[in-house]
Amino acid sequence: MIFASSLVWLSTALLFLAPAVNLVWRGGTGYCFFAILALALGAAVANRRTPGYFSGLRTYRWFTIGMLAFVVAIGVQQLVMGYWLPRQLDALSRFVLAIPIFLLLRQLPSRHLRVIGWGCAAGALAVGIWALIDQPAGGWTDANRLNNSYTNAIPFGDTALLLAFLSVFTLGWDKPRDWRVLGLRLVALVAGGYASYLSGTRGGWLAVPLFVVLLGFQYQWFVRKKRLLVATLVIAIVAGSLLSTERIQKRISEATSDVSMLHQGDDYTSLGLRLQLWNASRQIFLHHPVYGVGKGHLVDELGVMAKRGEVKTEIVNERAHSDFFSTLAEMGAVGVACLLLFYYGISVYFWRHRLSSDPAIRAAAYAGLAVATSTVIFGLTIDVLVPIMVTVLLALLVAAFLAVIDARTRELQTAQAAASAAPQAKKREAHGVKA
Repeated sequence: MIFASSLVWLSTALLFLAPAVNLVWRGGTGYCFFAILALALGAAVANRRTPGYFSGLRTYRWFTIGMLAFVVAIGVQQLVMGYWLPRQLDALSRFVLAIPIFLLLRQLPSRHLRVIGWGCAAGALAVGIWALIDQPAGGWTDANRLNNSYTNAIPFGDTALLLAFLSVFTLGWDKPRDWRVLGLRLVALVAGGYASYLSGTRGGWLAVPLFVVLLGFQYQWFVRKKRLLVATLVIAIVAGSLLSTERIQKRISEATSDVSMLHQGDDYTSLGLRLQLWNASRQIFLHHPVYGVGKGHLVDELGVMAKRGEVKTEIVNERAHSDFFSTLAEMGAVGVACLLLFYYGISVYFWRHRLSSDPAIRAAAYAGLAVATSTVIFGLTIDVLVPIMVTVLLALLVAAFLAVIDARTRELQTAQAAASAAPQAKKREAHGVKA
């Protein structure tokens, strides 16, 4: 399928900018996202009769279902329960809008789509440089954690960590043996990791071991003893260095102290309040098992429970500080099913292509798995699917990485078909000459 070169290059530029500005320009990723969406809708209208343009919806049906599930369920919920809160559809609508974007991106040459890896590296570098330049008096401390003006430290640090590691996951399609490329990507990894470190988001740090394992499988660190030994040594040195720092030791000490105080009956700690909130969400689910109390009504229900003395007023909150428990309380069993469909839809095709022999497909698969699994891990201790700056980035990353897999797969099939047809053409030509 042929598109105007201007559309291809504009889409490429926007794919680079979207992750690059996520943490340093409020709304920047959203502007890029909606610009790509406008191009995608225009392309969909122009190609509405073109065979195969919409085939991706069927080929990747679980991706389509996962992206649609929450918005459809919330719409039905509000209709059934008789209320209207369109704000609850805002952040999650980005996943629905990612579907036409995917349909456009899969038609572009895969080499143009791979620029999103450099966008992630640029985003990690930008936030690391910003952390160095914009330090407050006395530096970044636990009392003054690194974040930006439009989000708090937890999603900020989680996103910085994800961008940092995506810089290395996507290295697989960018000539990893070129020391200049390798060096720049490693600097991006350090810069994004440094920003996450300064944010103090210890919940997000749980994803680091998983990222390392995924990188090990992607780059086959575990297939040979020499590689395994070198990788283990490097990981041990880096982990030991980080664990010896004052900030990480203090964050670990605080977590240990929270557990100790909880055993002593003091639940007014960060961990204790979270556990109370999760237990209250479970109680709400037991009373409203099918559809919950309604998306956006958790704070009202917790307020009523606090007045009845069933929970403490300190935990009255709009969210349960966990994607699972927020969904459990607000949307019941239907919501949990949607959450599982979403997780499955954004991971299944990356899992299926992780063993590909093609570097671009393999890198896209592992980068997609990093996005999907980190979304689950980050969502254990914070509501990942609420901040728009997070959902818009996740939606675009998943759509782009899946588009790389689809576009590259079809490119390889076309090349293989051409190679198979060449000998047949020579034979026909030879027979024609003899005749």
